[in-house]
Amino acid sequence: MTKTTSFSTLELDTALLANLESMGYQNMTPVQAQSLPPVLQAKDLIVQAETGSGKTVTFGIGLLTRLNARDFKVQALVLCPTRELADQVSKAIRRLASFIPNVKLLTLCGGVPYGPQLNSLEHGAHIIVGTPGRVTKHLRKRSLQLDKLRTLVLDEADRMLDMGFYDDIAEILAATPNDRQSLLFSATYPTAIQQISTTMQNNPERISVAATHTQNNIEQVFYEVADKGQRFTALIRVLGHYHPASCVVFCNTRQQCQKVAGALRTKGFSALTLHGDLEQRDRDQVLVRFANKSCRILVATDVAARGLDIKDLEAVVSFVLSQDPEVHIHRIGRTGRAGKAGLALSLYLSAESHRVNAIEDYQKTPISFSAIDNLQVKHQQDLRPPMVTLCINGGRRDKVRPGDILGALTNDSGIPGDQVGKINIFDRLAYVAIERSMVDRALKQLSSGKIKGRYFKARKLQ
Repeated sequence: MTKTTSFSTLELDTALLANLESMGYQNMTPVQAQSLPPVLQAKDLIVQAETGSGKTVTFGIGLLTRLNARDFKVQALVLCPTRELADQVSKAIRRLASFIPNVKLLTLCGGVPYGPQLNSLEHGAHIIVGTPGRVTKHLRKRSLQLDKLRTLVLDEADRMLDMGFYDDIAEILAATPNDRQSLLFSATYPTAIQQISTTMQNNPERISVAATHTQNNIEQVFYEVADKGQRFTALIRVLGHYHPASCVVFCNTRQQCQKVAGALRTKGFSALTLHGDLEQRDRDQVLVRFANKSCRILVATDVAARGLDIKDLEAVVSFVLSQDPEVHIHRIGRTGRAGKAGLALSLYLSAESHRVNAIEDYQKTPISFSAIDNLQVKHQQDLRPPMVTLCINGGRRDKVRPGDILGALTNDSGIPGDQVGKINIFDRLAYVAIERSMVDRALKQLSSGKIKGRYFKARKLQ
């Protein structure tokens, strides 16, 4: 990259630049290079960009630049379509804001108790990240005021509109000042995006950035299935042949997800579901276990998986093709990231050939077909994931940090550090991945030993 893409070319606070560098951000992605100059000029923007393009850092820098930490009013609001994305965005902004003392960020999403959110709001906040439904509920209860708002962000606006949040967004807009900055981010640009832009933005600048990943390194194969009853058998053959270490299987409904995941488990596969009806704690556990390699297969709906960015995802399988070719492209774009090889496998019935043709027309490249009978299933495979997740009944509010858990495991029980995987800390819970051969020793240590001088309960997630 050329020097002009460096964050240092922007007029940013030196402490923010130092924080960006400590986080490994030195050069801007294309969306950051194009969007940050007008964002820093307080202009309204419509940005068309994919997940993984760096858009969170873009609007995070923008809202922090306009923030006055001495004024304990809500000055920035980021609306997201799902709880998972809101959680990801919150974590990213907290890291970006670590150079500013006493900045308070609250995440307001449904699926979690309402009371603790009320208590947190009573103590004030600078930044709110949330889903439209829960934010609207707080506005109606008058527990949230947006009259001092400086920056409004709609992240993945197209998905929010798909999910029926238009009226909630309109109600939120009505509670904000007219002189706010409005930043709208969307992977697609349907008519509804233009309509909502007209109502919320003032002479917006439009920026469109090509996806940072291409399909060039993704092997994409379509398999025709004889009839609906053979679809699951075909899935088993596909998984048995390729044996991916990590795989997302896409279904179109919650019921399909549950049925497919249950059937996979009966065949010995480690499979979890991700759909919109899961409680927040269950969603957190599913995502943690999949990301830390203690579950090989995630069976998900498109809406629930929106914003999902798992590193080194080996394969994506469309158990049922989406009716929208653009959604199909989003599905397969989750594999083959950062120049690594990816695998996209799709099952379809002959009656669904028109969907295959629509995908081929949309991506403007020929589709490869193969026969299920050509797949050779490898026998005597170890279908178990390499890691097991332990859940600890202590988290951020108990001042538990990743280093405390790692120290308890490696110093006190002699478990090698390289056999401890990812550690995730939430408000009241923490999760640590342990190599399967060491899990019993780790569980014994966490159950009987101390973390930061305290005893915490620990259990194995099954």
